Formats: sequence, C-alpha cells, structure tokens
Amino acid sequence: MFTALFGSVEVGVIYAIMALGVYLSFRILDFPDLTVDGSFVTGGATAAVLIISGVNPFLATIAALAAGFLAGCVTGILHTKGKINPLLSGILMMIALYSINLRIMDKPNVPLLSEETVITKIASWWQGIGFDSMMQSLFTSIGLGDYIPSTWGIFIVMFIIAFAIKKMVDLFLKTEIGLSLRAVGDNDGMVRSFSANTDWLKVLGLGISNALVAFSGALVAQYNGFSDVGMGIGMIIIGLASVIIGEAVIGNATIVRATLAVLVGAILYRLIVTLALRADFLETGDMKLITAVIVIFALVVPKLIDKQKAGARKKKRAAQLDSAKLNGGDQVAAARTDL
Repeated sequence: MFTALFGSVEVGVIYAIMALGVYLSFRILDFPDLTVDGSFVTGGATAAVLIISGVNPFLATIAALAAGFLAGCVTGILHTKGKINPLLSGILMMIALYSINLRIMDKPNVPLLSEETVITKIASWWQGIGFDSMMQSLFTSIGLGDYIPSTWGIFIVMFIIAFAIKKMVDLFLKTEIGLSLRAVGDNDGMVRSFSANTDWLKVLGLGISNALVAFSGALVAQYNGFSDVGMGIGMIIIGLASVIIGEAVIGNATIVRATLAVLVGAILYRLIVTLALRADFLETGDMKLITAVIVIFALVVPKLIDKQKAGARKKKRAAQLDSAKLNGGDQVAAARTDL
C-alpha cells in the first residue's frame, strides 16, 4: 500500500509540471486550450525518438520542450491571426498533432526500456550517493523496512525540478510581460485599448503553457519506459482537476499560492485515483470515470459550501437586524414611560 502511494506521489510530481502549463492557459490567459492532449504526446514522442537515435536524454527532453512551445504558438496563431474560436483552435491543433505525433514516432508506440533515459541516469547517479542505503538501514532499524521505496532519487529530483519551474513561473508572472499576460486574461479589450499587442502575448502564453506540458510528457514517457500515441488522452481534464483540487485545498489568493496549489493538487489527484482504484468494484479502465467524478466534486462541493456559508451569513444578519429593531422598540417604550 505504501509503495503504491509513494509511486503516486512520484508520478504526481511529474504531472504537476503539466498542471502548471494548464494553469497558465486556463487561469492566467482564460483560454480553454485542448492542445494539451496533443502536445503532451508530442513531448514524449520527440524525446523518445531522439533518445533511440542516440541523442543525450537531457538534450532530447529540452527538444521536447521546444516542440511543445511550437505547438502552443501555432494554436495561438490560429486563434489570433486566423480569428478561430479559442476552443476550436485548440481542438484543431489537437487533432493535427495526433497525425504529427504518429509521423514523429513512425509507429503508435516507441519503447524505451532498453535505452538510457533521464530517469535511469538520475537513478544511477542517486545510487552512488548512498542515500537509499542509509534510509533502508534507518527504516529497517525501526521495523519499517518493508515500507520503504526502492529509491528516493526520482521523487526528490523531480520535486526539485517541479518546484524550480514553479518558482520560475512565479517570477515570470511578476515581470512586465507576465503582468501583461495576466491583464490579457482578465480583460483583453482593456489591454488592447492601451495599444498593447495582445495577439503576441496570447501566442507567447500558449507557447509557454504547452512547452511545460510537452516537458512533462517527455519525463512521463521516460518514467513509464515508452511513448504511446494515446498517452495524452484526457490530459486537459487531469490538469484541470489538479488546478481545481489544489485551489480548493490551498487557495489562490496570490500567484505564489496558486502555483503551489497546482503542485499540491497534482499530487492529491494521483493519491485519490490510486486509493479509488483499490476499491473492489473499480477497475483500471475506470480511471477516466474517476477523473470525471473528481472534477465534478471539486467544482460542485466548493460552490455548495459557499452557498451554505452565504445562507448562514444572511440568517445571522437578519437575526442582528431583528435584535436591533427589538432593542430600539424597548428604548422607545422606556422613553415614553419616563414622560
């Protein structure tokens, strides 16, 4: 059980990078970008093909990031220059990327189990440190040796990478361009009235968003040991679930808090799915159904809670008003008695 939960946290940290990309498009730009389902695979496909061609896996992963940026920019151009509806432009790019991804891989699936990847390099480097053996001895000494994962390296390194990207996103959104992006998402017309190039800002924002998504896809493909043309199905929903769950738990009062909520939400989402799949009446094929249910709950429950709180506040104000009227009436009666 512990091993399964730890694996969920490990994968959740990698998917958190994808969720940060979805946050940029969905929350910052207010753009429902379905390109995510295709650019996630583009990242995995690009990295996988380059790795089996002998390219250094770190360079292959960076190339995947560049490919995702290009895909996002095309979506932005379709919307800004082609005047295509935001939702439709994302759908068109997602459909086009399916064929492009097949072209990149030249087949539906590219295995990486026998190749040296970023994940294997991190694992081998981490073993040389000796941290795992130290933790194994520590847990064994207190009788918990069976609950320790085989390695902590992947989780720790991926967490550092995800947190570093979170910090970069925080800093970027506080720059002049980042503030302009936030303004475009809040009120595009107002920003345009100040003679700002909102089209360029949208293209840039969507490019960065899909670059993070593709980067996550490249890491996931190397973590799983293969890249598959169907691995991106439902990624936009997973990303939205991570954002919504995180905001419900952590909040989004500031940018720093909102991006932290995305990281936490991605991990919580994976934990919830893992725990749900352990139920006897659910199967692995029900994962998409579980995701839909999680998103529905994350959207509906906070609204119900807010509605209940609003009703309680309304009743409290009404009670205070009645009390004030009653006290005022008593004071009037006392004044008449004195007369």
